[in-house]
Amino acid sequence: MAKITGGELLVRVLRKAGVDTIFGLHGAHIETVFQSCADHGLELIDTRHEAAAGHAAEGYARASGKLGVALVTAGGGFTNAVTPIANAFLDRTPVLFITGSGAMADDETNTLQAGIDQVALAKPITKWAHQVTVTANIPRLVAQALRIAMSGPRGPVLLDFPWNILTQEIDQDAIALPDALDAGLPAAPSPQAVARAITILEAAERPIIVVGSEAVRSGAASALRAFVDRTGIPVFSDYEGHGLLPDEHPAAAGLIQGAHGLMLDGKRADAALMLGVRFGLYTAGGSGRLIPEDAAVIQVDQDARELGRLRDPALAVSADSAQMLAALVEALAAGAPSDARIAWRDAARDHARARRIALDGLAHDRSPIHPFRAASSIVEASGERADYVADGAECYHWFTEVVPGRRPATFLTHSFLGSMGIGIGLAMGAQAADRTRPVILVTGDGAFGYSVAEFDTMFRHRLPVVVIIMNNRNWGATRHFQEVFSGPNRVTGTQLENGDYHDAAAAFGAFGCYIDQPADVAAAVRSAIASGGPACINIRVDFDAVPPEAKIMLGRDPLSAD
Repeated sequence: MAKITGGELLVRVLRKAGVDTIFGLHGAHIETVFQSCADHGLELIDTRHEAAAGHAAEGYARASGKLGVALVTAGGGFTNAVTPIANAFLDRTPVLFITGSGAMADDETNTLQAGIDQVALAKPITKWAHQVTVTANIPRLVAQALRIAMSGPRGPVLLDFPWNILTQEIDQDAIALPDALDAGLPAAPSPQAVARAITILEAAERPIIVVGSEAVRSGAASALRAFVDRTGIPVFSDYEGHGLLPDEHPAAAGLIQGAHGLMLDGKRADAALMLGVRFGLYTAGGSGRLIPEDAAVIQVDQDARELGRLRDPALAVSADSAQMLAALVEALAAGAPSDARIAWRDAARDHARARRIALDGLAHDRSPIHPFRAASSIVEASGERADYVADGAECYHWFTEVVPGRRPATFLTHSFLGSMGIGIGLAMGAQAADRTRPVILVTGDGAFGYSVAEFDTMFRHRLPVVVIIMNNRNWGATRHFQEVFSGPNRVTGTQLENGDYHDAAAAFGAFGCYIDQPADVAAAVRSAIASGGPACINIRVDFDAVPPEAKIMLGRDPLSAD
């Protein structure tokens, strides 16, 4: 009878589940998995660091809506992946982390890459973490992991495979691969919850909708459009919800951060339908600065732990966002928005446009280039089909002011963990998910330094990511913080004077160029995309310009002059 290793059995289950791409870095403990990927046509994109592999799996999952998979070896391989595991956990990104570990017979022997309980370390930052101790159980446990990762609220899972489990050979005919590999039907709201939500929204004069990651991953785009076409309610989003209602729709009001002034000048929302977006970082906590304290909140989330966090909702609904919207559309009477509702919708949209115009008026046209001017030129030159990733504390704030929302899941950035240096990994994953679209990473010079060696990965695996560095020769956010709270004469450990990053990228085979004039940015972006390979554009930007969101955190008017 034919024998297969535990590593091959793992790959067979993944292939049956539809997994076509894995991101990882080799180690002896996971050699059988590497070999089996080659034998079964499972693309394995090997990175230069395990953190990049984990972030790439995140980017793949967020861009494609499918499961991301990262494969790392024992010991340092696992600990290097802890940051992407934590990032995926806080952002509710479905990623399967596969880790190797020492042979079970070597427990407590002080052997290589052992001595830590990897599963125990992973449990607080995963939906589920488990060590496989019987090779024949691999199909059942992988299926369980996939269902947990992909069921709402989505999130990372970890399966740890000791050396002996992956190398053991078993009879392939004695093992049946599981059929139930999907997450099952999403949770639907009760009729009573739907009726109550309609009552609240119909009674409101100025309702808003806010969409987040779980609304995107539930496939809510068509139901959202149908609902707002009938109700005229303006739609805001957090970063991951951006583009769920495309920019050209009259109800698309942009990112929720841009609502700041809208809530301060008398045009206050009196009801908010929150779809798969959590109160906290992107809602100014429970402060009422973005979602007014007296607004009637309808909170929809599959995770009951989020219901009522920071705000006491008028209605809490533990359900899938797409299912909730579909039920609302079905229960609504046919008709069109009232004139008053259309006026409110247009006021919200006009507010977002006015913010953009105000920022454009504040941005100068000299060198070093104003970051708002650079970001605007990048979007202008990237074309209608580009997807975007942003990294770096101030850099991503500038880019969110201009990033288009043409389609869902086309703008990826760091979120609740706030970890710098994730951008190249996210961009590689997004590019691997769809090699037909340009992927543009806009990153700060500080964040870029974490993973410059991944240009080698992009070159070897033909991932034509265009990396654009907003280079202000500083850790911008932290230096601005130092200048305000410690004094301009107390700047320390935040300056980055050496930065010919485009030359470093070129050494790995990438297209590289340096730009210090505003008029040259767009042409450089078009040339980088046309090169057909990985590219690095190093743009010298003005350090003194502070993005609106940072001004708010520093206690300043977001649209004040720098």
